Amino acid sequence: MSESKSAGVLSLLKREVILAGLRKGEREDGRSLTEYREIEVKTGYVGKAEGSALVSLGDTKVIAGVKVDVGTPFPDTPNMGVQIVNAEFIPVASPVFEPGPPGEDAIELARVIDRGLRSAEAVDLESLVLVPGSKVWTIFVDIYPLDHYGNLIDASGLAAMSALLDTKLPVATVEEGEVRVSEEKKPLPIKTRVVYVTIAKIEDFLVVDPTFEEELAADARITYAVNEDLNICGIQKGGSGAFRVKELLDARDIALEVAPKLFEKLPGKPGA
Repeated sequence: MSESKSAGVLSLLKREVILAGLRKGEREDGRSLTEYREIEVKTGYVGKAEGSALVSLGDTKVIAGVKVDVGTPFPDTPNMGVQIVNAEFIPVASPVFEPGPPGEDAIELARVIDRGLRSAEAVDLESLVLVPGSKVWTIFVDIYPLDHYGNLIDASGLAAMSALLDTKLPVATVEEGEVRVSEEKKPLPIKTRVVYVTIAKIEDFLVVDPTFEEELAADARITYAVNEDLNICGIQKGGSGAFRVKELLDARDIALEVAPKLFEKLPGKPGA
């Protein structure tokens, strides 16, 4: 993401080393151009949250937590629950993160994850209405990178989706317009799962799951949000460089090819 650019420019020698490997179809860590680093997902990581997950994508680690509360719907969607995604970059996660309110990169990360979940209708927001036009469940998804070694978007997407799949919603009843919440809980209604595939363009090469140094070497990146039916439900382009039409189509095909491998790492749907 662009915050890495502000940390300094990758040396020309290092970029040439990366490119020399790519010309041979190799990467410094031994992966192919379309291969992900090792992925590990742990759910139920935060005891006080309604749902949570810790995701390791190679050395990149991201934690996501879900909290729920009774609130009011948005005026333009009175018969739907509310979903809010936030991301915070804590300084201990990377020397390129600075203390203070969320910057552009944290805001972009949250919006990319939120847009993919919302476009895919991952959470059944219509089932979260308690009193139409007045009381609904609000779902807060908070994302915290713990170690930044590249490709925060895909790791954050896995963490957010896994945390939602782990979420237990309190059972609520409505009496005379008042909402009463019980101790009993049920799974958050999920309609589909979503994964995110980020591809970096380094000169003329398309690289899946870029490391931090590959991100520094990249001219541009593109992220595809993909649902379980392998439909693309979100696209985000980053970086100052450009993609040719053929490169975009090739990146799309790569994303659809590798997405099933990410779905294998996600928890199953509640009740499945």
